[in-house]
Amino acid sequence: MRGRRTCGFSAKLHKGKGSKGGKGFSGSGKRADQKKTFVLKKFYPYFGKRGFTSRKSEKRKNKIINIGDIQKRFKEGEIDLSEYKILGDGNITKKFIIKAKSCSDSAQKKIEKAGGEIIIK
Repeated sequence: MRGRRTCGFSAKLHKGKGSKGGKGFSGSGKRADQKKTFVLKKFYPYFGKRGFTSRKSEKRKNKIINIGDIQKRFKEGEIDLSEYKILGDGNITKKFIIKAKSCSDSAQKKIEKAGGEIIIK
């Protein structure tokens, strides 16, 4: 294309803002790598999914809590966590009686070792 004034394009293409996708974030889609650096610097969580989910997907999510978090949040005694599954991450030294939906084996061992009890509903 040497010696050609338009380099293979017509006289009006690739000159103005129209070839950049428009104003603002328009044209910042899948292949707009020229705009992504600016958008990621200034408006970080712009790309990706977020927002509302359907009610069905909300029901499927299991509520979980680690025994380390139980140790931090609650005082000794009886706790009703009947909607939660208890997981074994962290350490526990206080004596708890916990009512839970379910429990992992490691969490049950750690709770019983600390002198507590877990009641699965």
